[in-house]
Amino acid sequence: MQRRRLILASAAMALGGPARAQSLPAAPSSPEPFARLQGGVPHHMTPEQEAQRVTDSPAPAGAPGRWVARAALPIPRSEMAWATATQGRMHVVGGYGEGAVNRDYHHIYDPAGDRWLSGAPLPRGANHVAVASEGGRVWALGGFIEQNRRSDDKAFVYDTAADRWTAIAPLPRPRGAAAAVVLDGMLHLVGGASEPAAERASVGWHEVYDPKADRWSARKPLPGARDHVGCVAYDGQIHLIGGRFNTFEYNTELHHVYLPARDTWEPRAPLPTARSGHGLVVYRDRLYAMGGEGGFLVGGVPRQAKVFGQMESYDPRSDRWQRHAPMLTPRHAVGAAVIGDWIYVAGGGAVLGGSVQSAVHEAFTLA
Repeated sequence: MQRRRLILASAAMALGGPARAQSLPAAPSSPEPFARLQGGVPHHMTPEQEAQRVTDSPAPAGAPGRWVARAALPIPRSEMAWATATQGRMHVVGGYGEGAVNRDYHHIYDPAGDRWLSGAPLPRGANHVAVASEGGRVWALGGFIEQNRRSDDKAFVYDTAADRWTAIAPLPRPRGAAAAVVLDGMLHLVGGASEPAAERASVGWHEVYDPKADRWSARKPLPGARDHVGCVAYDGQIHLIGGRFNTFEYNTELHHVYLPARDTWEPRAPLPTARSGHGLVVYRDRLYAMGGEGGFLVGGVPRQAKVFGQMESYDPRSDRWQRHAPMLTPRHAVGAAVIGDWIYVAGGGAVLGGSVQSAVHEAFTLA
């Protein structure tokens, strides 16, 4: 009951529009753009690793736009898998870094000063944590405790004004690499991967959290279980795009839209470049997908390895895709969010898999 009062009080403050915390400590940018997971030491990309980068897109050309470098992350990191923005700042939570896979990092990017800040750490470390935000609150849901496996059911909400995390009702079923999005005040959690740890199989689960009641309920499952997807809410619907069936060896271009009034999913034009671990955001009334990975690992050695830099966008009105200028530094498992007229893409894996983290931070605009 005490936890419920704290949650409802936090929700009431957020709906009233609290002032965001202003006294967060600065987090200086990393002097090294890349680091190896093994040992957490600086890494210089080899020609073979750079050859994994792919930027060609089969989609018709759109306005190219431009990419520019922004302040690097404080620590090279990846497998946080997503980011979210609220009150003009981007929040990047959890992931791999400094030689471990269960980090509690919480870095906050302030574009007004092109600087990073340190927010209160996640109450427990994890990777592939699903995040979403609304009205001064940031939710962090599930994740993996080990390297891309051993899923978790813990869930938290962060109050930006208080710089504090609070536990909320746990997930009905543990999972990591799921997609989280807020629609009409409700928090949807879709797809992901779950137990047993040795299999780490994709799931099609679709569950909804009510912040006012601190309660979960079930919705229509996703057609075709998958994880590492891109997911956004737009015009009263939820778009879920790309992802993988169990591993990046089985990427998909599937694109489904959820219609809440009918509690059903419908197909839409597929993603031009099948990939997983990509970012997906809404920008200028289009859906923009960037980054991702694909390929094979044979005995831990990459085969047909691809780290995508494609920037492809979707027009929900015409159900068509087009391409734009590719990322300066292709990456996967990035943190991507829109603030103002810019798409910010921070961190991510520099090679197939989780062996090399990145502090690279780049931003895209059509201006």
